[in-house]
Amino acid sequence: MPMTRTAPTLQALAAELAVLRPRMEEVSRSIHARPELKFAEHHAQDVLTGWLAESGFVVRAPAGGLDTAFVAVHEGGGGAGPCVAVLVEYDALPGVGHGCGHNLIAAGGAAAAIAAVRALPDHPGTVAVIGTPGEEMGGAGKVLLAGAGVFDGVDAAVMFHPADRSMSTQHALAAAHMRAEFTGVSAHAAKSPWEGRSALAGAQLFLNALDSMRQFVPPTARLHGIVSDGGQAPNVVPARAVVDFYVRDGTAVSVGALVERVRRAAEGAAYATGTTVECSETGPLYAERRNNAVLAARFGATVRALGVEIGPGAPDSPAGSSDIGNLSQLLPVIHPYVQTAALGTPSHSTAMRDAAVTPFAHDRTRVAAIGLARVVADLLTEPEFLEAARAEFEAGARSAADASPAEAPAAPAELPGPPAPAGRTLRA
Repeated sequence: MPMTRTAPTLQALAAELAVLRPRMEEVSRSIHARPELKFAEHHAQDVLTGWLAESGFVVRAPAGGLDTAFVAVHEGGGGAGPCVAVLVEYDALPGVGHGCGHNLIAAGGAAAAIAAVRALPDHPGTVAVIGTPGEEMGGAGKVLLAGAGVFDGVDAAVMFHPADRSMSTQHALAAAHMRAEFTGVSAHAAKSPWEGRSALAGAQLFLNALDSMRQFVPPTARLHGIVSDGGQAPNVVPARAVVDFYVRDGTAVSVGALVERVRRAAEGAAYATGTTVECSETGPLYAERRNNAVLAARFGATVRALGVEIGPGAPDSPAGSSDIGNLSQLLPVIHPYVQTAALGTPSHSTAMRDAAVTPFAHDRTRVAAIGLARVVADLLTEPEFLEAARAEFEAGARSAADASPAEAPAAPAELPGPPAPAGRTLRA
């Protein structure tokens, strides 16, 4: 059967979201009330997959070798067509809970996919909701799922993120997730400290070295971390100390160069304190994000039509990092931000956590879900829209390949090649 070219109207998608709004909020509140850390998101997985199964999606869980991942697929019976994925995140932050609003990402993403298939029940191709656990703390769930082939056959992927302002596109930094483990010699801290060598002293000197480096790294770089183990008792010279830290910058290449400088700083701190140090990566590198301008423009136009002002973010604005950056090197993706909290509310904070369950946040999540549903439906029904998104993605890939070695983004480690042609079955 040929691909249908009749997409649902914006009014039809909005009507579906109006019906889904109570359940969307219920799911959001349920996930928010039981925050779960990376790769332990069992409750969130159950709540989301239950709703999707009730809505006619075929659910496979776990997926890609990750216990809390899932793939939920809806085949509309409208013949061959593209596979469009809606991505949902649902992990929380330690000590904060859902201070990044992943409860809204999860509930809004699921609602968007359900609305799209309700408004277009005989759609061509495939709508998939892919549950991607472990985005926080360098878990790299999307990187692991991509390496397991879960994204094979996906033509485009969409999601949204809560924020204190709305942006149709926003750059993100590449990030290395690092650990420096110092080893010293224990001794009595009062009777014979000279017989010991303090691993904590090595860690402290290393953090001071990072502070000293900040003037001499690019303004786009970020160096930050914590002492996750500084000893067990104040009267014992610590024989072990651990610093967990991130190294971020605009591209994976520049991060790699900074990591080498940071390693040398750790070695110098160890040498100065008579200790030893081992530097390691605690998770895969997060690549910089490539936003698909074609898809983002359609999302932005939809959101504006619903009364929410949105436009591209400034290319030099402060930014974080996400594993969707790695995915954006493989296929067209969007990761727009929709305001769900008051301007100035910091991300990864208790203020953002509290804002993520307000009526305002859920109303804006409804708007974001309509925007995602619009993009999904149009990708399924407008071949020229998908081709334009692919062309923009391929042009960006060629531009990166043509850049000088010092400027070109490094290929994310252990990721598969480009997506397969439309209609290929997803693997779980």
